[in-house]
Amino acid sequence: MGFIGMYSGILFGLITMTSWGIWIIFGNGASQSIDPRTAAAITYLVAGLLALGSIVVSDASIAVTARGGLLASAAGSFAGIGHIGFSQASTTLVSTLGAMYFVVAAVLGIVVLGDEVTITRFAGIAFACLSIVLLTR
Repeated sequence: MGFIGMYSGILFGLITMTSWGIWIIFGNGASQSIDPRTAAAITYLVAGLLALGSIVVSDASIAVTARGGLLASAAGSFAGIGHIGFSQASTTLVSTLGAMYFVVAAVLGIVVLGDEVTITRFAGIAFACLSIVLLTR
């Protein structure tokens, strides 16, 4: 990845991080005003419409293979399942733990995909777990 590509990735990563942080605040407010499941459904409906809109205005391919469609459907299913927690527990607690999804992805990458275990990765996972403890107290 080149110099420009790296900074572009950081920029879009910061936009994603900020957007998802703001999403939690609005989602929390919505879940206090209406049923959390309804709030989640509206959230995903709007997100889906925005995703479809981005396909229309970009040069994205609309070709879908059986494997790609199945994997995308599974991803959407797990994203939806993750929202059940918001109707069962404190939004602050659920969103903090939910935001640690990358720990699950990192562990699965090591266990299932065979990614290399390094001291740095192990320390990152350990510190992320420690942050969960500190943030939820």
